[in-house]
Amino acid sequence: MTESCDLSNKDCVPCRGGVAPLEAAEAQALLTQLDGWRIEGVTLVKRLEFKGFAKATYHANLAAFLGDKLGHHPDISFGWGYCQVIFTTHEAGGLTENDFICAAKFDRMCAGG
Repeated sequence: MTESCDLSNKDCVPCRGGVAPLEAAEAQALLTQLDGWRIEGVTLVKRLEFKGFAKATYHANLAAFLGDKLGHHPDISFGWGYCQVIFTTHEAGGLTENDFICAAKFDRMCAGG
């Protein structure tokens, strides 16, 4: 991940509708600033794998805490050995900068920074 324009330092602006989703090229450019995330359709997805259940639960709770704090809630699934986090901006019908900011903040939290 590049540090030149650190998404994790930006603020997530609550979406009240009327926000257009990013163009594919814009989303791809922002994706280069993240580590381990991929774009699937209109979602931003990261799957983490672990040996056991406790770390998967811990990361799911981190994603839930972050979503609640920022008002931009991810879809989270987890179980023994994995946690998957998915961001999208439902009101926009696709990805917005908020999704990438939240993903960067999640990564920062996971790294302990």
